[in-house]
Amino acid sequence: MGNKLISVKTAAAIVIGAVLMFVLNRFAAVSIGVSSTSLQPGFAILAAFAAVFGPVAGFLIGFIGHTLTDLSWGTPWWSWIVSSGLFGLAIGAFRKYYNVEEGGFGIKQCFIFNGVQIVANVVAWIFFARTLDLIIYQEPFELVSLQSFVAAGLNIAVVMVLGSLVLICYSRIKSRSSLTH
Repeated sequence: MGNKLISVKTAAAIVIGAVLMFVLNRFAAVSIGVSSTSLQPGFAILAAFAAVFGPVAGFLIGFIGHTLTDLSWGTPWWSWIVSSGLFGLAIGAFRKYYNVEEGGFGIKQCFIFNGVQIVANVVAWIFFARTLDLIIYQEPFELVSLQSFVAAGLNIAVVMVLGSLVLICYSRIKSRSSLTH
């Protein structure tokens, strides 16, 4: 047998992560008064899963989770769906620096994780999503700029708080379980 693209564990994480992202973004999102933009806690789950399971899982969780959310509202918004996938990919690409699986997600790793997620959010929403909205959907520049800057800011905040907490807790659990084995 050849090398698998992803393990069964990673495939399960993709399914669980995408479903959690969908449920949180569909049913726990908080409207903030900007058209089609809300605080979506599912991005913390996306970032945490990508930090643990890597770039392929991150991309697929973001892509699938965002697609399911958009479909539940009526129409997929492909510029933002692709950007969610790219955000997950970027977070996952740096997973070796976070030491989450080894139980070593401390202050330094938290700063690295948050530095990466801030850059990934800015690139995903302010550059990719906004540019694709302008090209594909010919959205008004002012509206799409407001949406992308607000989305980036909200996602940075939710990932910084919730995503960091999830990773701290998961890393502590991993370090304790490695001590008992």
